Amino acid sequence: MKEEWRGFKDGKWTTEINVRDFIQLNYRPYQDDEQFLVGTTPRTKTVWDKCSDLLKEELKKHVLDIDTDHMSGINAYEAGYIDKDNEVIVGLQTDAPLKRIVNPYGGIRMVYQELEAYGYQLNPTVDKYFNEFRKTHNQGVFDAYTDEIKKARHVGLLTGLPDAYGRGRIIGDYRRVALYGIDFLMAEKKKDFEQLLGPMTNELIQLREDVSMQYRALDEIKKMAAKYGYDISKPARNSKEAVQWTYFGYLAAVKENNGAAMSLGRVDAFLDIYITRDMEEGTLDEVGAQELIDQFIIKLRLVRHLRTPEYDELFSGDPTWVTCSIGGITEDTHTSMVTKTSYRILHTLTNLDPAPEPNMTVLWSEKLPESFKKYCAKMSINTDAIQYENDDVMRPIYGDDYAIACCVSAMREGKDMQFFGARCNLAKALLYSMNGGVDEVKGGLIVPGFEKMTDEVLDYNKVKESYFRMLEKVAEIYANAMNIIHYMHDKYAYEAGQMALHDTNVNRLMAYGVAGLSVVADSLSAIKYAKVKPIRNEEGIAVDFEIEGDFPKYGNDDDRVDSIAVEVLEKFYAELKKHPCYRDAHPTLSVLTITSNVVYGSKTGSTPDGRKAGIPFAPGANPMHGRDASGAIASLNSVAKINYGDCCRDGISNTFSIVPTTLGHTKEEQVENLVSLLDGYFIQGAHHLNVNVLNRETLIEAMEDPDKYPLLTIRVSGYAVRFNRLTRKQQEEVSARTFHEKI
Repeated sequence: MKEEWRGFKDGKWTTEINVRDFIQLNYRPYQDDEQFLVGTTPRTKTVWDKCSDLLKEELKKHVLDIDTDHMSGINAYEAGYIDKDNEVIVGLQTDAPLKRIVNPYGGIRMVYQELEAYGYQLNPTVDKYFNEFRKTHNQGVFDAYTDEIKKARHVGLLTGLPDAYGRGRIIGDYRRVALYGIDFLMAEKKKDFEQLLGPMTNELIQLREDVSMQYRALDEIKKMAAKYGYDISKPARNSKEAVQWTYFGYLAAVKENNGAAMSLGRVDAFLDIYITRDMEEGTLDEVGAQELIDQFIIKLRLVRHLRTPEYDELFSGDPTWVTCSIGGITEDTHTSMVTKTSYRILHTLTNLDPAPEPNMTVLWSEKLPESFKKYCAKMSINTDAIQYENDDVMRPIYGDDYAIACCVSAMREGKDMQFFGARCNLAKALLYSMNGGVDEVKGGLIVPGFEKMTDEVLDYNKVKESYFRMLEKVAEIYANAMNIIHYMHDKYAYEAGQMALHDTNVNRLMAYGVAGLSVVADSLSAIKYAKVKPIRNEEGIAVDFEIEGDFPKYGNDDDRVDSIAVEVLEKFYAELKKHPCYRDAHPTLSVLTITSNVVYGSKTGSTPDGRKAGIPFAPGANPMHGRDASGAIASLNSVAKINYGDCCRDGISNTFSIVPTTLGHTKEEQVENLVSLLDGYFIQGAHHLNVNVLNRETLIEAMEDPDKYPLLTIRVSGYAVRFNRLTRKQQEEVSARTFHEKI
């Protein structure tokens, strides 16, 4: 074996790229508690103090600085440092911390909007190049869009489409850089390329071009690392190099692309192998190990992308979704994959203060060690910075070497990638089915072929039949839009660096999504169980609704309405599956809104559930604010009924807030009860849970006096944000959500 692999157990991984095999043969499960953890070193404190000052300055300006002289690229920038003498892990996106990158490949118009918003001007050379010589992804998309796609996009029937920004949701297997070194990865790509022979179909030509670009990207990563004085051609020799090499792989991704979710992947067990070996060799102690992890996390916290104000409105809080997957269980022996480094990563929330990035995601299983479960619960209570996803429902599908991209989207590391697809507005589609395909806010015919309903009282069967026909048509428009977007993204803004850290024959997922589920479920429930009378304008469009009587509301463990939510999702997914996907991608569906539930609501008129025009939707799969009135468990049970494996495999987001005293009057009680809630929820097959343990009054006070809560971090919908980075409307919406006061 190579000298760099000394002490590691031999296996398939030594002759082929197989990080999973390496981990399974070499990692050490950890069963005990967090007592071994240590605080920050003086070096880390110095670095983090400087970062904290910069972050405060950035908050005031929103954007600290922008490099307008260079275009995004793996090796486009000189080396940058925070404090060179005290940095243990090095590397910044540009030559200075928090300086943002211009990425014109997605769309030059977007760049103009971004720079104008913050008072910057693009370098004339770059400007000329992208106006005269280089077509962009956005231009390609709009060249191919149909009129019906443009209309659906304009009114918010399809919203948040990645046609004007990087698509994201691609997790390079950054661990490969550390385990194998760049030279081996390049040699393997060359072998793959030489075997891509046969009739030169579109598919084969495209793949040969992809692999050629990937090969060159690997070389660029090596050159980028060299600017920092590191030779990453060979495997990492120790834990410091393992962290640094892994980070260089990730850094290349965020230098080249501005994807909506540039997730890190699953590195805890992998890095722990190196740390354990160094400790056994006597070259590292716990203080040094924590320092490596702390400084790694600092770098991840500094990742930034330049976005338009419209993007920031959709995805508030300046998120990057550097999702870090932690824990889980092995596929073969059902052994915990929790290591000491799983603890070390979560401990950064103590050492460096609570923060939204990286997006800490615990892969929860009933079989995780109790001590780790309790530690996670304690950290949730202390920081509100952790989300949980059910390893027991994902592992049978993806194995034990998958990771989460963005918020809730699982994929196998280095073997799967995802075509991100934003949302269909289910609530607006319902209104269209009643209003003859006419938009209730902007007017105009958007989806032809439907009659306006004229009934004084809405008939459930009639509405449902029309709605399901509308979903069939919307699914067709959505699928066509997605295929165009991702064809053009591959053509004009290909993620060569990230895809170089995937298998050549990668499996692709087409990630559709929905918003407004609880609005639709409650609306159909109201029509079925109460009397709903539309109030129509002079054009016969329902602009409001009068409700007589009560009706079951989603979020109270009532099958009468919960089954409606499930049926709508299953219908829509069945329709999406009928349409071919670009590059034979497998269609998946998520119930996730990020913070865009506010924007979606603003574009949607009054609905039959009693929600008024412009009012925000509930986030993700959550019940509407305040309607889950039967307690925490009932609310969780309703969401748990949505099927993950056969329907919503892209994820089912549930953001859950509970008052601390509801969990218990002591910290010990709160920890025990939160663990029990998580176990009970996930045993039912539920997929995801954001956990906030706080009082509504805290948020209200933070709105009025933000200086009092500079570090207040909350989970919003699949990710966490600093509360002070949300817009006022977003803050008000988050504060209006259900805060459970009874179990």
